[in-house]
Amino acid sequence: MRVSAGDAKGRRLQVPKTGAVRPTQDRVREAIFNALGARIVDARVLDLFAGAGGLGIEALSRGAAFVVFVEHDPRVMRVLRANLAPLGLGERSQAWQATSQRAVRDLAARRAAFDVVLMDPPYRTALASATLAAVCDLGLVGDETIVVVETAVKDVVDVPPGFVRSRERRYGDTLVTFVRREPVAAIGLAPDAAADATP
Repeated sequence: MRVSAGDAKGRRLQVPKTGAVRPTQDRVREAIFNALGARIVDARVLDLFAGAGGLGIEALSRGAAFVVFVEHDPRVMRVLRANLAPLGLGERSQAWQATSQRAVRDLAARRAAFDVVLMDPPYRTALASATLAAVCDLGLVGDETIVVVETAVKDVVDVPPGFVRSRERRYGDTLVTFVRREPVAAIGLAPDAAADATP
């Protein structure tokens, strides 16, 4: 697994030697960040189910201001920290060893807010919908926040009320869903405003 662009382009990242981790494929990771484009620059990013940190490190390499990594497995967390250390990214990141649901609650209690939320939960579980609901309901996202959810194609992602899918792309067995707050025009409060369907 390598960083695909930015300051750390080409740097190889360690991958945990455990079947419990499924790193995002290079082409999927690159497609996600190409879609986000300039939004990632100076962004505050939350990387849930971070694994070895591939998505969050890619965000930092492409100019994100700060990334909070959340990973519950201590063995995987050691690999994540080992990936961060040689890149000198400690001042622009925090690595939390916790479940994503617990981390979301703790971050909400601290009134944290993010510009981009990256979620890559285990496939074939209900974690995508449950965690998306928590992120959206507990105030971690603003009007312009983009939530990126990576799932298996057959997994169901329930979008909470007040939020919409702004983009979906399939890559083999992987589905990437971009979620954002529903534009005001779409709910009838400002009929002259144009809804922005881009991520």
